Amino acid sequence: MAGIARLKPLRPVPPPAAPAPQETLLATRDLRPLGQILIEDGAVDPHNLLKAVVMRRRQQARLGEILLANGWVQEEALTRALSKQWRSSVLDLTALPPDPRLVDAMGAQLCLTHALVPWRRVGGVTFVATARPETFEALRDQMPASFGAVRMLLCSETGAREAILGLRRTTLIRHAETRVPAQESCRTRNERRFGHGVVALVALATLGLLFAPIAVISALTAWAVLTLVASAALKLLSFQAILRQSRLDRVTARAVATGEIARPEMDGPLPVISVMVPLFGEANIADKLIGRLSRLDYPRELMDILLVVEDTDRVTCEALETAQLPRWMRVVKVPDGPIRTKPRALNYALNFCRGSIIGVWDAEDRPEPDQLYKVARGFHFAPPDVVCLQGVLDYYNPRTNWLARVFTIEYASWFRGTLAGAAALDLVVPLGGTTLFFRRDKLEEVGAWDAWNVTEDADLGVRLTRRGYRTRMLDTITHEEANCRLLPWVKQRSRWLKGFAMTWGVHMRDPVGLWRDLGTRRFLALQVQLFASLSQYLLAPVLWSFWLLSLGLPHPMRSVLSGMLGGNAIAILFTLFVFSEILNIAIGIWAVRGRAHRHLIPWVPTLHLYFPLGCLAAWKAIYEVVAKPFYWDKTQHGVFEPGAEEGSSAPAPVGALVPLHVDAQVSGLAGASPIRTPERAAARVAADTSPLPVLGQIG
Repeated sequence: MAGIARLKPLRPVPPPAAPAPQETLLATRDLRPLGQILIEDGAVDPHNLLKAVVMRRRQQARLGEILLANGWVQEEALTRALSKQWRSSVLDLTALPPDPRLVDAMGAQLCLTHALVPWRRVGGVTFVATARPETFEALRDQMPASFGAVRMLLCSETGAREAILGLRRTTLIRHAETRVPAQESCRTRNERRFGHGVVALVALATLGLLFAPIAVISALTAWAVLTLVASAALKLLSFQAILRQSRLDRVTARAVATGEIARPEMDGPLPVISVMVPLFGEANIADKLIGRLSRLDYPRELMDILLVVEDTDRVTCEALETAQLPRWMRVVKVPDGPIRTKPRALNYALNFCRGSIIGVWDAEDRPEPDQLYKVARGFHFAPPDVVCLQGVLDYYNPRTNWLARVFTIEYASWFRGTLAGAAALDLVVPLGGTTLFFRRDKLEEVGAWDAWNVTEDADLGVRLTRRGYRTRMLDTITHEEANCRLLPWVKQRSRWLKGFAMTWGVHMRDPVGLWRDLGTRRFLALQVQLFASLSQYLLAPVLWSFWLLSLGLPHPMRSVLSGMLGGNAIAILFTLFVFSEILNIAIGIWAVRGRAHRHLIPWVPTLHLYFPLGCLAAWKAIYEVVAKPFYWDKTQHGVFEPGAEEGSSAPAPVGALVPLHVDAQVSGLAGASPIRTPERAAARVAADTSPLPVLGQIG
């Protein structure tokens, strides 16, 4: 009991007893509301407290979190006020660290999620510190039975987080590396056997070209044509589904505009949304990133932004240490380990997220200011089996050069055509790596991200579908920097293709199980989405060689094709080529038809010259699958200096941001455009005629 005398504030601890029921705890609480205690302590300005109370009436957020998020109270003062309200002692976890055995018994993940720290077991009573006393009773059932009688102490959120990290940082990072079951993870891949298989296949193909060249070329041609037909068919079906969906959306929009149908309104509170932003070697864009995220107009107390950085990345860490971050933006440092991948960092940072919705942005992203409102509405009205919302990625520098132009066209086609079509057809959606939002409980249920896969997003999309969950496209855009240099483009594309190969290989370990989980239609579509797409890049030179026939030049397959299909094989083959190109051009033109990118329409036909770059990236990917499968070829950002084409002005500094006002949330709940200027917000607050709470109602 000697350690208890060092608790702050000095308050005698009652003798151990059986835990009191909720009614008894409430009876022993200080009847003064938290707001009143803060005012009496001089810890908060009454005007700010009043605004916080109004905010709390319109959303499910703790009063203390609202005050902290807006910078209206200090964490130490809030913890001191909570100790008075709950008549409990504040525990200094730095001076008195918790018993690691108790932390292990409860689980470090659970402790971080609920800001709980099982401290010491004294005289048959387990003392557990919490930063959220109002939820303590509800969490008793999740505490181990071995704890016996439990007594509540208080600590700060920061103190709880640092205490758990100080004891179990290694445990957390190892769990991040192995969250996905072994049978669905790349970490259990037999690299030696796979390497031997690839070498044997290459040797066999080489021998075949030496001793039976026509047979080998015929087999490669047949496979290339088959995958081309399959890919074109899936593109066509997806495009038709998107056109149907677009017509339906236009009809619905007109009906809403004319008042024929009412636009549904949210009848529940806005959720807390945590968004993780992985950073690595991003010192040059750290300030811009903070400024861009500061433009978000979601309520600050409901917004939880985690800047995730590798602990060994000293450049980025030092840049972030000099930045002044608001309360709703935190830095999570990922300990070093056997691999350094984005999914590993995301898994680790997931432990520190507060929200019931988890999102991911890239370092160079510039999301629309109202994006999180759209996410909240999207999940509110979505069926329970829709557990992921995928936004659209667009680029703010398409005029930089030709590569940036066609890159923008390709991605517009991918997000507005391929992914949207897969979602409309209820197929597997190979997710993009940014502007992703998940229901947290379902994300954790499937094991989150595979730390050993370099395209963790596509793999996660497959695992979600295998478990019966769906993904929907979200009508919101995130802008980022288009890759406008040749070598970084090849590196980036090779990583994506390597990940597609690894994802396909992992899930095809048990083809029967995959077919059973997905069903025949989705199973066949997945083969086209992953394996056929990679094959198209690898075997592109085989198909290109047939253009020699159009020039009257010799080709080893001329005699073979001339005797097939009544001599019409060559004509049919060229018709297929032309149809495939026309389909790609049509999808590209449709994808960039909007006002922002219609200037790219003349450049769409040049995609024919762009895709050959993918062949080089594909062969690099195959080499890396064998030689260094877990190597993460980082894409460099910050090359393009934003100017007039990026949008309006440069992002405002964090310190210049005015905290979100009360009625900005009200308009968001009603589905209207959120208020973005303090003048309009102040006017709405002044015009609000709803009764304000008296002092006795604050808290």
